[in-house]
Amino acid sequence: MEIKKSPKADLEKGKSMNILMGFVVGLAVLFVGFEWRSRDVQVAQASDQVSDIIAEEEIEITRPENTPPPPPPPPAPVVADVLQVVDDDVELEQQDILSSEDNQMDAQQQTYVPPAVVEEEEESAQQIFTVVEEMPKFPGGDSELLKYIGKSLKYPVIAQENGIQGRVICSFVVNRDGSIVDAEVVRGVDPSLDKEALRVINTMPKWTPGKQRGKPVRVKYTVPITFRLN
Repeated sequence: MEIKKSPKADLEKGKSMNILMGFVVGLAVLFVGFEWRSRDVQVAQASDQVSDIIAEEEIEITRPENTPPPPPPPPAPVVADVLQVVDDDVELEQQDILSSEDNQMDAQQQTYVPPAVVEEEEESAQQIFTVVEEMPKFPGGDSELLKYIGKSLKYPVIAQENGIQGRVICSFVVNRDGSIVDAEVVRGVDPSLDKEALRVINTMPKWTPGKQRGKPVRVKYTVPITFRLN
């Protein structure tokens, strides 16, 4: 005998549908719950922003006032010269007061003059040379010097009587002006002959002075004078 079931009494027929509907309802409840929490957060954030904007609007904007510039510094005190009070009866020497401007004007007007080199000139003037670039010369040259000595020389009588003859070497200094000074006998023969030779040297006219670096200088010169009996 077969067991027959009524379709209305079959419980397995709507089981799957019920489970599906339960999932849908559960998901819907969860979605609503999440949506509600997000809205609260958004509202709270929005309210915070609005409060910040309101706080910013309430802050008073201040601007710097136009303050006047500071006063200029006081002028430096002028130190006056100390004046000495004297009686009317005392006479004071009149002195010219020179300011710094006068000193500056004088300094601009005055020109610098280098000190003259005196020491070098004095040394060169006193120094006696033996050899220079241009040696001193007798007027007319050496030939005229020999003629002058021959004409001016006078043989001493004592030397002639005693038969004394020879060569007397004399030296002298030709000054910067050509004059002859400091004549002396370097090598003599006899006092009479030496004296005559010095006389002839001292009576010579001025020479052409010697020159060193284009300037006249003092030069020592040597001349031999020969005494010979005929």
